[in-house]
Amino acid sequence: MKQSLLALFLTASVVCGAQNRQEQNLKTWQFSRDGKVWQQVSVPHDWAINGPFDRKWDIQHLAITQDGQNKAIDHTGRSGALPWLGEGRYRTVFTVPKGAKRAELYFDGAMSEPVVYVNGQEAGRWNYGYNAFRLDITQLLRRENNEITVRLHNVEESSRWYPGAGLYRPVRLIFTGDIRIDPWETFFRTLSADANNANVSVNTQIKGAKSTKNIKTTVTIKNADGRVVAQKTASPDAQGRASFNLDVAHPQLWSPESPTLYTLITTVKDGNKHLDRTSQRVGIRTIDVSRAHGFRLNGLSRKFQGVCLHHDLGPLGAAVNKSAIIRQIRLMKDMA
Repeated sequence: MKQSLLALFLTASVVCGAQNRQEQNLKTWQFSRDGKVWQQVSVPHDWAINGPFDRKWDIQHLAITQDGQNKAIDHTGRSGALPWLGEGRYRTVFTVPKGAKRAELYFDGAMSEPVVYVNGQEAGRWNYGYNAFRLDITQLLRRENNEITVRLHNVEESSRWYPGAGLYRPVRLIFTGDIRIDPWETFFRTLSADANNANVSVNTQIKGAKSTKNIKTTVTIKNADGRVVAQKTASPDAQGRASFNLDVAHPQLWSPESPTLYTLITTVKDGNKHLDRTSQRVGIRTIDVSRAHGFRLNGLSRKFQGVCLHHDLGPLGAAVNKSAIIRQIRLMKDMA
């Protein structure tokens, strides 16, 4: 929608491989419904979208009084009449790269109630299906022949629409050294912005340093052409926190019509030794809400427009498909 807001939160973490940081996108898994018969699948994966369709999967016998029903009848199809209920299991293997000291598993979405095991030991669980979570699996690693197993359990009461089933978003394995940047504790905020200048703040968290005496953290902002437009270096405090205030001259402000993004690079050094580096896509824009002006983006009042859109992609299922999501956004932008 040309006059609509499609995204307000523009910081999407993309972790780069640099120095001790290495990332593996775990795409190839074995999948089973019963733990006996296994098949190879590619994650993101939705085990239910292939069917078979059957009214038994989501049948309910009740009276919907809001629809004027005064006695119970069968209702079905509310969650697609697809076999998303029950258990599913995934497993995959990996090798720890040379020099890695720590490992974290990032799950962008697992439907539902995942329990994660590494080398036969429980690494953690997450009692929800609709958001990301991560697990530190450092203490469970072997140098070779490591195995991850994920058990998922979907119950009827958990959804009144089609939720999908399985590892429906990417799963990443990130290896780092002991001293590392926490991407989930790195925040980019626009404090003020106009056509001439933007003032932004960056807060980040360094973990694993026994002493921060010789640690230096540098944040660099690059524009879409890769040119450095702002940079600062600071020493983190005793808790590993580092804060920055930077100015960007003549910024290209983010809006639905011009969704310009910058790149925020965070680097950590101990003297001249590089320890870690992350990269994130960020947008420069201001947001405020008032009685007089309603919602404003970059100083201009905007109206929210949109649709009731669930996370699945219709007949493609819940397994995320970047091209299909781009198509949805284009359709919505054309609706205005």
